[in-house]
Amino acid sequence: MYDYTNKSNSVAIVTDGTRVLGLGDIGPEAGLPVMEGKSLLFKYLGGVDAYPICLGTKVPEEIENAVRWLQPSFGGVNLEDISQPKCFEILDALRSDLGIPVWHDDQQGTGTVVCAGLMNALKIVGKKMKDSMICMLGAGAASIAVARIIVEAGVNPGNITMVDSKGILSKDRTDLSGDFKAKWDMALKTNREGRTGGLSEAIKGADALLAMSSSGPGVVSGKLIETMNDEAIVFACANPIPEIWPWEAKEAGARIVATGRSDFPNQVNNSIGFPAIFRGTLDVRAKMISDEMCIAAAGEIAKVAEENGLSEDRIIPSMSDWELFPREAAAVGAQAVKQRLARTRLTKKELYERAVGMITHARKSTELLMRRGLIKSLPQTARRRRR
Repeated sequence: MYDYTNKSNSVAIVTDGTRVLGLGDIGPEAGLPVMEGKSLLFKYLGGVDAYPICLGTKVPEEIENAVRWLQPSFGGVNLEDISQPKCFEILDALRSDLGIPVWHDDQQGTGTVVCAGLMNALKIVGKKMKDSMICMLGAGAASIAVARIIVEAGVNPGNITMVDSKGILSKDRTDLSGDFKAKWDMALKTNREGRTGGLSEAIKGADALLAMSSSGPGVVSGKLIETMNDEAIVFACANPIPEIWPWEAKEAGARIVATGRSDFPNQVNNSIGFPAIFRGTLDVRAKMISDEMCIAAAGEIAKVAEENGLSEDRIIPSMSDWELFPREAAAVGAQAVKQRLARTRLTKKELYERAVGMITHARKSTELLMRRGLIKSLPQTARRRRR
């Protein structure tokens, strides 16, 4: 089937529109333009044919069944903008019984890119992953996946202190043991010191703050940043407004600040992750996307940024760094082969050359369509707004 159809280059972007970035529970119809935009990023950055599938249900079992029924047509599934805790349940259920890779970009995608940025930020300040104290603000899908992936990459789980809307996660938070299994697992693994209280207690003495919580400003104050260790790292990733403005964090003593916005330095953007990760996954026809594959992607992202010249304002590549995407795809595919998750065994060089060919073709096709006027340029007013 892979040899005679487009299955090996097709991905379904599945959502119920319950947690669209910066917009919340807007439903499947309103979420469709966002999913179409993601499809364009898949194609232009990764050469992947992606199709938005916006489902008119919020019931986890119905979403799972819809994906199962659609499975024969796709080489992979990208779950998108699904609220927690059901996003964890849906991902776990589908990964366990489908023969194609299923991932949730708000989890593994965010985890990959944050991990890459953290790797390089720690290099700049001269600290090691295994020794660093990490405060995490927010305990949603993104934060929990980030914690899981940075632990796999070398962070000591006991050195993580995670805060949700009710306070620090700890073994005493038995309110999480019922409906919030993923949070409860984190509560059992993190916070070695047994801290209690809220963000002010969690952030004290931290080397890095990884915030993925409520849109700011003012969610995190400069006074709290002042209580962190010297050479502090702050990732304020909420959109559309970060938890603290970058200049406020710098004035309070942070050395490196990253946000989710393109108009500030160090944008933490999933777009430098998912197109290439799926490119490499599809090219070896992998059965799943493992955390190890995500860490391989994070390592390559960090390496590209380092080769281009690390600085406090450039810890991570941007979408305009062409060489990133085929290199990242090759690293992911090679890791899948190493873990015996691949149906097709290709060398890293073969994977790189295939990715270059697929991505180049997608970009040249787009440019040709733009020159012919079949894809119209943005109006001047829209361009000004985007800048």
